[in-house]
Amino acid sequence: MEPTTRDELLDAAASYAETVPIEVDLSAVDWECSERATRRAGACIYHRGTDLVTIRLTWDAYRAFGWEEFTGTIRHELVHAWEFQRYGESGHGSRFAEKARKLDAPRHCRSFADARLRLVCSSCDWEARRYRASEAVKRPARRRCGACGSRYRVEHGESGRRWRTHAGYLVARRRLGSEW
Repeated sequence: MEPTTRDELLDAAASYAETVPIEVDLSAVDWECSERATRRAGACIYHRGTDLVTIRLTWDAYRAFGWEEFTGTIRHELVHAWEFQRYGESGHGSRFAEKARKLDAPRHCRSFADARLRLVCSSCDWEARRYRASEAVKRPARRRCGACGSRYRVEHGESGRRWRTHAGYLVARRRLGSEW
C-alpha cells in the first residue's frame, strides 16, 4: 500500500532503504519530510561533526511521482549517503554515476514543479528557469546572459509580465499580489 501521509512516507522510505543493496549505515541516517522544496525531490545533508546523514524527502514530489518512481529518488539519496559516509563528500560525478547505475537510481531526479519565472536573453537563445525570486530575478540589470553576455529580461510564467530592472520587478510583484 502506498503511503498517504508524511509519516507513512518516511516510514516506507526507511523500510525501503533496508532493501537497497548499498553499504550505508542506516542507523546513522535520519529521515525528514520537506514542505518547502519546490524543485528538489530529495536532499541528503551530511553533518560533518557527527557523521550523521539526514535524507530529506519532498512530499509534493512524492505526490507528483507516486511511490514506484519515488523509490528512484530514495535510491538516489542513498547514493549520496553512501558517498558521505565513505568519502566525507558527495556530488553527481563519475563515482556517483557508477553507483547510481548499479542501483538503477537516476543520476539527477526530475523536477516535479514548473518554474514560475524565466530569464530570457535579448540576443541569443539562452534562458534559465527560476522557481523563486532570486537576485537575478529581482535585479536583472546587474546580471548578464550566461551565454553571450547580453542583457536579459525576466518573465513571470502565469501572467506573462516582463521586466529588466529592479523597479520593474517591484511593479510586477505589487500588481500580481497574491497571484505571484
